[in-house]
Amino acid sequence: MISEALAGKRIAMTGSTGFLGTALTERLLRTVDDCEIVLLVRPGRRGATKRVERDILRNDCFDRLREQVGPDAFAAMIEQRIHPIAADVTADDLALDDEGREMLAGCDIVIHSAAAVAFDNPYDLAVETNLLGPVRLAATLNELGVTPHLIAVSTAYVAGNRKGAAPEQLLADSAFAIDVDWRTEADSARRSRITLEDESRTPDRLGEFQKMASDEVGAAGNTALAAKSEQHRQRWIKDQLVDAGRARAASLGFPDAYAFTKALAEQALVETRGDIPLSIVRPSIIESSYAEPFPGWIRGFRMAEPIIIAFGRGLLKDFPGLPEGALDVIPVDHVVSAICAVAAKGPEDQPEVFQVASGSTNPLRFQGLHDFAHAWFSENPIYDERDQPISPTRWSYPSIHEAKGQLDRARRGLRVAERALQVLPVRGRGAVLAGEIEEQREQLERAMGYVELYGMYVECEATYGTSELLRLHGSLPEADRAAFNFDPRTIDWDHYLTDIHFPSVMIQGRVKVAPSGKGGESRSTRLRRQVLSPDRHIAAFDLENTLIASNVVASWGWLATRRLNDEDRIRLVAKTLLQAPGLLALDRRDRSDFLRQFYRRYKGAPIEQLETDTYEMFSDVILKQSFPAGIRRVREHRALGHRTVLITGALDFVVAPFRPLFDEVVCAHLATDGDVYTGQLLEVPPTGESRAQGLADYAEAEGLSLSEACAYADSTSDLPMLEAVGFPVAVNPETKLATLARRRGWLVEIFDKAPGGPRKLLPIGRRRTA
Repeated sequence: MISEALAGKRIAMTGSTGFLGTALTERLLRTVDDCEIVLLVRPGRRGATKRVERDILRNDCFDRLREQVGPDAFAAMIEQRIHPIAADVTADDLALDDEGREMLAGCDIVIHSAAAVAFDNPYDLAVETNLLGPVRLAATLNELGVTPHLIAVSTAYVAGNRKGAAPEQLLADSAFAIDVDWRTEADSARRSRITLEDESRTPDRLGEFQKMASDEVGAAGNTALAAKSEQHRQRWIKDQLVDAGRARAASLGFPDAYAFTKALAEQALVETRGDIPLSIVRPSIIESSYAEPFPGWIRGFRMAEPIIIAFGRGLLKDFPGLPEGALDVIPVDHVVSAICAVAAKGPEDQPEVFQVASGSTNPLRFQGLHDFAHAWFSENPIYDERDQPISPTRWSYPSIHEAKGQLDRARRGLRVAERALQVLPVRGRGAVLAGEIEEQREQLERAMGYVELYGMYVECEATYGTSELLRLHGSLPEADRAAFNFDPRTIDWDHYLTDIHFPSVMIQGRVKVAPSGKGGESRSTRLRRQVLSPDRHIAAFDLENTLIASNVVASWGWLATRRLNDEDRIRLVAKTLLQAPGLLALDRRDRSDFLRQFYRRYKGAPIEQLETDTYEMFSDVILKQSFPAGIRRVREHRALGHRTVLITGALDFVVAPFRPLFDEVVCAHLATDGDVYTGQLLEVPPTGESRAQGLADYAEAEGLSLSEACAYADSTSDLPMLEAVGFPVAVNPETKLATLARRRGWLVEIFDKAPGGPRKLLPIGRRRTA
């Protein structure tokens, strides 16, 4: 009996925070009396114990056990039988302290399931975790002088892209052996990162990253640009390492770096284990549970989930693969049961291999998965943002090359449209349209990623033998075969997919499976309700294109032409129009520099005259160019008791008429010389980072919290302020901000101008008559 064989044992486990490890921890705790479980986990900031509590024991996987024994008994069970120790398989000696080494040395069984399982991990990370992780574990056990039964969880895909039978043999004894020195491979992967780190710091590369940052966040300020540039640098290194791993794996006949490094790990373990008895368990694609701890339990997204949801959303209108090929899938509880059975059986003199797979005895055909999904989504459609059901499509199963070509052509077309809209000075609804185009392009990028990541797997024609697995299952007593079932022949694919897996995936993916209905709350309504909650502390507003459809150029033009004759007006307007492209370029590069240069035009302007003319401009132009909904929003915040703050790069005499609306006004001020302005600013204009800092200083002085503040702005130059608050709002956004707001889930408001307002093409002041 499995439970009796494992009772009282001390079992160590790596990878317990992962999908398989969590399920294995729960099963041992629930079904094996008195066994102690030593969990080797990276401690993080809070330590190993806190991480186990947060990342493992709070998972709904343990709900069944918690309900069976009650919360007090469950807590006592955890205290007595779960022993977290800080460890890291990517560090020498596993980074164990003396207590951890002593605890590990006392274990009867060690189950190694820690792995970098993503198919697109950087090559060096895959090597450090998947290849060198088990090598370090074996080395540590040898240093401790102990020989527990080591069970290494590998993958059936160590057989690579080979066709035909893949038996349960050590790789060295099979036709799938690879003549590669694992130590050389590890050294090369490490050098790849060093080389790429150096290249990423060359002037040419840094210039590329800076340009990418500027294109993305515009004139958000030096701090934001530097942070974004560094993000692009690090992303470039990661992408290069992903490509390096994928290319290296493909060159040796593997679908990706995950399968390749797992294959190297098996060879390295056999070579370095010494006297440690070894068993290798190779599951295929692990998916949600069939029955234990409850049907459909899943943690995180596995391989099939992104494809299933993308198909239901209409994103994957076609997909490469062999319709008659077997997609080798196995429920997680089958893998857990197999590991428990291998542990209970004990080791043999020579390493044993058990493949937990379904393709050789109960294959799920790729077309069968598509047919099941098509039927299920036809009856249970996902709904789009317009509350319309998305109809599933029929796949034609093109080759990977054909599928990539189709997606690439569509992607290039959307890029052309996206770049055209970014060049044009559109904002508001037009900019939101640009954001929607970008979203469509991103969907195509994701589809391309699915094709590249998973295409090799669905075209795989290896058949994973399970004779040793079935022999082990058949040797068990009937009670164990029921309680620890891992016979793939018992899986009813129709029942599993349509009644268990698909519904679980929809819950896990939090997709929209029903229309909102007339009474349903839209996303914008929900976000707006949060912004207008009485709990908010501050409501900060930009001015131009947020509360009024005007800017500093328009204000200056109106004031400068107010008292000029026709000839001088024409000359001034013509000169300004010629300077417009340069001014626009400067504004996009650095808003602060633009304001400093532009405000020099006020040199020698009489103070008293400007104050008089400004109030006339306010009533004649600005009120008519205002956004009534924006003004109402300011009043709504004041009515709710929020502190209202106007933060703008406009000059103090221009914004003076707005002061009654706000508790605080932060704006630009010109120096004076007698009764005229000098054209020089008294302080750094409130733009970019200085705008965010000004808001932070105000909040601190008033004892208010920025996490409970909201901010309204229209441009990426305001990004630091928007990112500083808990509730950012993009108002009439320009294209870049519209894209960022959509990507980050911010509220977007479109405020229209007052009806009947002036529609002048040029900012010319009404001629003064007196």
